[in-house]
Order: sequence, then structure tokens, then C-alpha cells
Amino acid sequence: MATCTGSGMMLLPLFKALGRVNSLHVGLRKFRRIGAYCFTTRQYSNGPQKLESSVNGSTTAMAHLTKIENGQKIEPTFSKQEMDNRLATLRDYMQTNGVEGVLFTSYHNINYYSDFLYLSMGRPYGLAVTMDKVTTISALVDWGHPWRRAHICDNVVYTDWHKDNFWRAVAQELAPSRGKVACEFDTMSIDNMNKFKLAVPDRDIVDIAEPIMMKRIKKSDEEIALIKSIAAISDVGGAAIVEAMDEGVPEYVVRDYAIDKMNDEIARKHPNSEFRDTWAWWQTGPVNTDGAHNPVTTRRLQKGDICIMNLFPIVSGYYAALERTAFLDHVPDEHLRLWNINCEIHRKGIQLIKAGVKCQDIALELNEIFAKYNLLETRSFGYGHSIGTLTHYYGREAALELREDVETVLEPNMCITMEPMIVMPIGQPGEGGYREHNIHIVTETGNEDITGFPFGPEHLVVKK
Repeated sequence: MATCTGSGMMLLPLFKALGRVNSLHVGLRKFRRIGAYCFTTRQYSNGPQKLESSVNGSTTAMAHLTKIENGQKIEPTFSKQEMDNRLATLRDYMQTNGVEGVLFTSYHNINYYSDFLYLSMGRPYGLAVTMDKVTTISALVDWGHPWRRAHICDNVVYTDWHKDNFWRAVAQELAPSRGKVACEFDTMSIDNMNKFKLAVPDRDIVDIAEPIMMKRIKKSDEEIALIKSIAAISDVGGAAIVEAMDEGVPEYVVRDYAIDKMNDEIARKHPNSEFRDTWAWWQTGPVNTDGAHNPVTTRRLQKGDICIMNLFPIVSGYYAALERTAFLDHVPDEHLRLWNINCEIHRKGIQLIKAGVKCQDIALELNEIFAKYNLLETRSFGYGHSIGTLTHYYGREAALELREDVETVLEPNMCITMEPMIVMPIGQPGEGGYREHNIHIVTETGNEDITGFPFGPEHLVVKK
């Protein structure tokens, strides 16, 4: 018979006091009879095997690590060949650089290499890669979901029952290998780095975030097909904004309508996808439009308002966006002049996106146009960024941004936006923010514009 030790012994008086012992015992016995679950507990040599709590004669193992196979595998986002190709590219890099094990901890790289997008809620997640094994490391709170997404990899689950069980899993997956190990320095805190060093003692630890980012910025044909599909969904969101915008309608009402329409389209085009993170901003008036990422408010739309729509459908962790300036009913003269200038720069920027051009050269040439109109200092941010597995809280590929300090040369199959923005402060003629945004696939001869929604005064002065 198992003995109660540690927290198990401490819990028993509590259960007795609450009168829960019998009901807990019955619940555990019922759990074992549920045939739909395949719940197995692995035992590991790294430290204590498990913590057991004996309750009224029934024993339940409180493991450090376990494996849960529940339900059926979910249809993957990409083909097996696509995912195998990604891993092959990663392992080529590992072999060339003498790296025998990798721990990914970012949303984007775990999603990129495993098709699993985790939800942290304060818990760590990982993807351990060696030359012969790939394993997602997930929290017990997610139960069987990570395993259902694990088509080309294994899955190990860590529990909350003991401190730092996540790092036990890391040690299990990476400690047996020898030589250098790598992690993403940009998502590894000092505290976690110290724990990582304990999990893989006496090993050189190197950064892999930047070199792997350089691998991700060129998209595969399957990625491009998905991004095109998502871009078309953002066009649906733009049409919904135009349909819903009217005098007196609050920003959040218009925003919610657009999100619902995009989700309907995601359900139609990608019925097996997970619904999370799709969002929109609808900013109205000269104050709310001054920041590209300003939150949606209860402000009610007025005739003559400058507005910016922002649509961001997300499918399997992949992102597309549509952003447009719009006005309700009419455009004041100075607003119209500034809007036309920003559209001029937007069109010119689209022409400049082609293979062989440096990102910084595009930014510098567009700066000259703004300077001609004495508007250079009204610019708000860079002229564009990458598209792929990213959202507002993960995945930004800093090497593919249209900024003065980025020297990356554009290549075919890179996916990048063009999105100039200017802001006129409150009290000046034309006050407010102006922004357009299209998505482009770099080709051998130029680029393919995959955004279909129109822009400019001839299309988006909306009369109701």
C-alpha cells in the first residue's frame, strides 16, 4: 500500500474536514472507468519518481511528468512534408553549428515547428529538438490538446504538483545529448536561464533566435497559400467595417461586427482551425487615430471624422492584416491633401518592393517623398514588416522590416507589408492619423499584392 508523504499527508486532514473523502474516492474510481481517456504515467530517473496521496484506501499518483493521449488527432495546418522540411532545415543548421539540442520557448517557434500554439497563463512551454526526436512540453492544464496537435512530434506533460517540473521535462529531453544546446535568448529570462543551466549542466548554451528567424522569413508555398487565404479574410473584415460605420455608432460595436464577420469566414474557409486571437481596431477622430495600436473605445462616430480600420484575422497562429483610412460623409480640405500624400507614398512603396532591394533603401527613398512635402517628422513608424506566424504579442521578425537600420535584401517568397503612416497633432490642420496597409509576396520580377480591399479618397469616403 502506498504511503502518504509531503503535501499528500497535508491534504488528507483538509479533505476530511470538508467531508470530501468519500466523494473524492468515488470520483477517482469513476475517472478510471472512462474509456475515452488513455492516461499513462511515465516514471523518470531524474529525482523523486512521484508523489502519492492515499485517500480512503485509494491511491492516485501525483507525477512530475506524464503523458496524456486523449481523443483523436486534429487535422494539421500543413502537410507532413512541409513540417518535415522545416525540421530538416533546422537540423542542418544544428549539425553545421555543432548544436545537439534546442529548446524553443517562444509562441512563434513552437508553433512553426510543431503546429501547436500554446496559451501560457503564467506557465512555461517548450519544444525540445534533438537530431532524432522532437517533443512539445506542455502543462497539465491543457490535458490532451497538445498531444492532439502533435503530428510530427512527441508530447510530454508536466504537472503543477512539484516546483519546476517544466525543467525536469527539459532535462529529460535534452540532458542525454552531448555538446552545445541552444535556446532563444530573446524569450529566456535570467531566472529561467539559470534553471536551464541546471537542467543541462556543463553544456555550452548558445542563442538560436536570430539564425532561426532568418530561416523563417522566406515562406514556403504552403505558408504563402495560407497567408493569401487569411489576407482575403481581412478584406471581409474591411467590408464589414464600411457596412457598420454610421453616425452615432460606438467604436466597439463596429469592431465587434467586423470580428464576427471574419470569424464566420474563417469557419467557412478553415473549418478545422482553432478560433483564437483574431481581433480588430476601429479608431475614430483625431485623438484615437494618432497611434497605430490605440485601443477601441466607446467613442461614437461623427460625420467628417477621420477613421482608421485595422483587421487582423488569425488562423493557426498565422496573421494577415488590412488597415485603411476612411471618413464618414465628407473630408475636410487639409485632411484630403494629407490623405492623398500618404496614398501617393503607399503606391510608390508598393512599386519598390522587389527582389534584390535592401529594406533600408526602400525606407530612405520614401523618406525623400515625405521630406518634399515637409512631412518627414510626422512619420509614425517603419514602412512595413514581415507576415507569418505572428500576432501582436509574438513573432515579429525584426530582420524583415522596412526601416532605415535594416540591411536585409529582399528575396522571392518573403512576405512583407507596405504601411506608411503620418500623424498631425491636435490643433493643427488635418489633425489625426493616416495609414494604409497592403501585404506583398516578393517575386522574381517584383511583388504580388494579395490585399484586395481598395484604399484612398475615391473609395473610402463613406456616405450613409
